[in-house]
Amino acid sequence: MNTVENALSIFALGGVNEIGKNMYVLQVENDIVVIDCGSKFPDESLLGIDLIIQDISYLKENKDKIRALVVTHGHEDHIGGIPYLLKQLNMPIYATRLTMGLIEIKLKEHRILRETETHLIDSKSVLNFNSIKCTFFKTNHSIPDCLGIAFETPEGTIVHTGDFKFDLTPVNNEYADIHQMAEIGKNGVLVLLSESTNAERPGSTPSESLVGGHIEDAFRKASRKVFISTFASNVHRVQQVVDAAQKTNRKLALLGRSMVNVVSVAMEQGYLNVPEGMLIEAHDVGRMDPESVAILCTGSQGEPMAALSRLSSSNYRQVSILPEDTVIFASSPIPGNERNVSKVIDNLYLLGAKVIYGSGSATGMHVSGHAQQEELKLMLTLMRPKYFIPIHGEYRMLHQHRQLAESVGVERGNIFIINNGDVVDVNNSLARQTRKIPSGNIFVDGLGIGDVGNMVLRDRKLLSEDGMIVIVITLSKVDGEIITGPDTISRGFIYARDSEELMNEINQLVITTVKTTKSSSGNQRSVLKQSVKATLGKFLFTKTKKRPMILPIIIEV
Repeated sequence: MNTVENALSIFALGGVNEIGKNMYVLQVENDIVVIDCGSKFPDESLLGIDLIIQDISYLKENKDKIRALVVTHGHEDHIGGIPYLLKQLNMPIYATRLTMGLIEIKLKEHRILRETETHLIDSKSVLNFNSIKCTFFKTNHSIPDCLGIAFETPEGTIVHTGDFKFDLTPVNNEYADIHQMAEIGKNGVLVLLSESTNAERPGSTPSESLVGGHIEDAFRKASRKVFISTFASNVHRVQQVVDAAQKTNRKLALLGRSMVNVVSVAMEQGYLNVPEGMLIEAHDVGRMDPESVAILCTGSQGEPMAALSRLSSSNYRQVSILPEDTVIFASSPIPGNERNVSKVIDNLYLLGAKVIYGSGSATGMHVSGHAQQEELKLMLTLMRPKYFIPIHGEYRMLHQHRQLAESVGVERGNIFIINNGDVVDVNNSLARQTRKIPSGNIFVDGLGIGDVGNMVLRDRKLLSEDGMIVIVITLSKVDGEIITGPDTISRGFIYARDSEELMNEINQLVITTVKTTKSSSGNQRSVLKQSVKATLGKFLFTKTKKRPMILPIIIEV
């Protein structure tokens, strides 16, 4: 069993040297507080995988020490893994109203809301977990109700910023509490964990409020229907779409389950102001004049099953994109999604739509929710930490953030660029990183959690590339002679009707292999199978330069 014996330990089970599935852990002797529990979407190499979550084996081994899960904000990469965590470990959740509303949607879907202990917090809350005291401070981000956390421990204060930027003209007039941050820094910060997503970008992130004017202008210029796609969780952006629709006398329809869910929770909690009568159902769009309707939908990242992708391929039953309709991408493609987004844009042009797309700076339709270099330096200057751990970013971002920290006075030897599982131990206010705990990716595949490993993924990759061949042979139990077969079935390898000559060669080779193997090693099914696979594999590669999966089935009667 892995046991932390130091006075204070800090580590990540997700969210460092990667974007997504954020989870950070603070342990003070026998008390553990978990910060965030996100998920990550798979790339194209992870065939059939629905979601990636954290390896929580350390937490399961130390479950009696876990006091709470504290959530900084409601984005998927910070809350998406919570249902899977709670199915294995029951712990109380602490989150702000909007964040909790989004979490509860997930818990209802997984049917575990009733047995989950939830607690609402805000920037004035104070939580005590034996040797750990938590206080909070307001931050700005692309979703309301975001908090940074200050942990007071016997060793000193540990600060986790959450995702943030400094927006001096926020859409909801909720300002980052810079005075409180400065007060925390004045009292002394031992370790700062700060996000690094935009550490490569110079300057400061523009205000979200700048986007509203560009959206309204596009709505006014549009001669027919307006479709606008953005992240469902960007409630500030959604509010500006609502405002633009109101000012241009358009009704608004919502497409996409996540968009409907988030808007419903945000309206219920008072974070989104939608005029009465503005929202209409999708099936009403076709009955209205095209210049009097706007559609807010998911799919800004080109997700194949999202609303905009289906609209672009004319595969959405209730609503259609017609020539001269305007489609707005109120986002920038996340690295890795460019190909999917480009495909959707091409399809939209084929439909005759007017498309507004590209980087946010080019169109004015998007600004980031993450701090750029000057804001990251401001956070470091406010907190004045002795030790610094850059988090939430790929390695180059963490490296750049380290350089920013050095430029404002943090000693290089006091900066830890860690990987998931690396532990930073603090004793007598001295920090060191010398050990690891188990960490990694757990794959969610349908209802299965963690039951798909590298072997299964390798087989799926092989099947997707070269297909498979099934060889069915019936042998006599008495003398091992072939009674029927071989019957050869090809799936994803070759089309049998167009390759009769090759199929005949395969069957003849199997017959010869079975007879040769039987005479040399007896009638052992396992030996026969291996011999058929090896011989046929070499033959097929020589003939086709492909390596299909070969599945011999030997039946004895």
